[in-house]
Amino acid sequence: MINDEFLLQPNIYSTQGKKTLLSLLEEHWIDHVTPGTGDIYILSGFGNYNGGVRFYDIFKNHVARGGKVFAMFAGSTSQKLTSKQLVEKLLECGATVTILNRKRLMHAKLFGYKNTTEQTLIVTSGNFTGPGMTQNVEAAIGLSPARVKEVGFDWEDFYSAYHSQAWDLYAPAIPINAVMPEWKLLYDEDQRMSSKIEDIEANTMLLMLGHADTIRINAEPGTQESKGSQYFWLSKDSFDFFPALTIPNARGDKPTYSTIVKIKYLDLGGLEEESRVTYEAGNNVDFRLGTGSLRNTKVAEEGDIAAITRTANAEYDLKIYKKGTDDFKKLEKFMVTYIGHRGKKYGYIPTEFFEKVV
Repeated sequence: MINDEFLLQPNIYSTQGKKTLLSLLEEHWIDHVTPGTGDIYILSGFGNYNGGVRFYDIFKNHVARGGKVFAMFAGSTSQKLTSKQLVEKLLECGATVTILNRKRLMHAKLFGYKNTTEQTLIVTSGNFTGPGMTQNVEAAIGLSPARVKEVGFDWEDFYSAYHSQAWDLYAPAIPINAVMPEWKLLYDEDQRMSSKIEDIEANTMLLMLGHADTIRINAEPGTQESKGSQYFWLSKDSFDFFPALTIPNARGDKPTYSTIVKIKYLDLGGLEEESRVTYEAGNNVDFRLGTGSLRNTKVAEEGDIAAITRTANAEYDLKIYKKGTDDFKKLEKFMVTYIGHRGKKYGYIPTEFFEKVV
């Protein structure tokens, strides 16, 4: 049952226990929706591919079974508002998408659902982007079906009123046609590894390593413990820390989305290797960062801190800080959010500040 709820993310304040806008949307669109029944609605001024990664397969299944998804975004020829990759993926899922071309930004963000008997509504400051869903400081209020009925809101009336305005509205279709005006309003998400990042993206993730992160690092070559993939389990809310996860799974029946990044291992003499970041959308809904170069090196143990610094669009420095050291003690206080129930935790700090701390 959906209750009225207010939250301030990330994990700052909540009346019902949700940590992020993403978790609120999961309740409204996954826990509460019967696939194929009713309509899902999205209104957001900004949108990027990672904003929808958690829901693409949910949307696709919903539409395939007879439901509908309606998405409304803003576009611009001079500003990066909504990406081509997001719109293309939503269209592939069967969603109906409209793009509003306005000289002034569209600031409204609304999300929700309607079936024949009830509807829900989320009003928020968070956009349909990776940062807006999880790590930006954003407020959101989710209204229960009873509350939506009380205030007199109706999604169909809203959608009709929105599209009856004398606005410059476009309905893109696939395949992408770059000469059509609707696609000119959308920007390309940068996939180049070495592209410069904006100051707001220059962050360092601090991750306390667990047993599963380090067992292969400390194993002897050829042993049973050394077998299998070596990676770090990351937070479920890492959407804004990595480039667009546009590589779908090539095998298996559970959806995953990945991207390729380059890691510089500072503890291994600056060794640089390409690695895969994978989001397990259809399984544990968590992120995994491949760190195969650390296998059998014994450079990290359970309880150490891994500092992962984003230096370019898809390039990262990785350094281990041993537990008990002075640098470890300085960094530990910034890991404020727990992953699971075994003491593993993480946090983000601006890289400029991180470099001053250590």
